[in-house]
Amino acid sequence: MSGIPVTASVRPQASPPARPGATAEAPASHGTLASTIHARLRRDILQGVFRPGEKLPIEALCARYGIGATPLREALNRLSAEELVLRSDQRGFRVAPVSLADLEELTKTLCWISGLALRESIRHGDAAWEEAIVLAAHRLSRVPREGAEGYSSFNPEWEARHRAFHLALIAACGSRWLIDFYAMLLDRNTRYRYLAFADASVPRDAEAEHRAIVDAVLARDADAAVAAAEAHMRATAETVARSVQAALEAGERR
Repeated sequence: MSGIPVTASVRPQASPPARPGATAEAPASHGTLASTIHARLRRDILQGVFRPGEKLPIEALCARYGIGATPLREALNRLSAEELVLRSDQRGFRVAPVSLADLEELTKTLCWISGLALRESIRHGDAAWEEAIVLAAHRLSRVPREGAEGYSSFNPEWEARHRAFHLALIAACGSRWLIDFYAMLLDRNTRYRYLAFADASVPRDAEAEHRAIVDAVLARDADAAVAAAEAHMRATAETVARSVQAALEAGERR
C-alpha cells in the first residue's frame, strides 16, 4: 500500500531547565511513563506531526520527549498494535502509511457504524440524551474551526469538541463496544483530516451540516438523521481524498 512520502524529520528538543528553587518530583512509574508517551505520540501521529511513512528513531524520540528508551519502546509497540506504527526488525519503527483504499474503507465503516448506533440512540434516547446533544452542538459552535494559521489549519479545541459532538449523538445506543469502536474509527479519520487540512482545504459550512443532523435527531427522524450524518462524513472524505491523492502523486514524481 503506497504511503504519503516523508516530509518531516524528528528533531530533538531540549527539555526546559528546572525552575530555581523547584522541588524535585518523585519519578513516575514505568507504566505511567509508557502511558504518557503513548498518549503524546498517538496525538502527534493523529495530528500529522509525524507524516505517514516517517521513520521514528528511538534516540531522536527520547531526546524530543525527554524519556528513556524502555517506556518509549513499550509505547511504540502499543501503537503498532493499534496499526498507527509499523515495526520492522531491520528498519525499526515508522509511521503507518495512508492510502485512498484505506480512506474509502474507513469512511464506509464509519457510515455503517454511525447509522446503526444513531438509529439505536434515537430509538432509546431520553430527554437527557437530547439535551447532551444540544449542549455538545452549542459548545462546538462557540469555537472557530480554523487554527492560528487560518482555514488550512486545525484548532485543537474545535477538534476535541467535534469528537465529543459525534460521540454524544450515539451515546444512547446501548452498546459500550459499539461506542468504543466508533471512537477508534473517529480517531483514524481525524488523522486523515489533519493530513488534508495541512495541505489546505476547500471551505464548507460544517456548522450547517451539524445543525441538519441535530434537527433530524431532535425530530426523531432516524432516516433523515442517518442520511445527514452520512452526507457529512462523505463530504469530509471527498475533501480528504483529493488531498491524499495529490500527496501520493507528488511522491511518485520525486
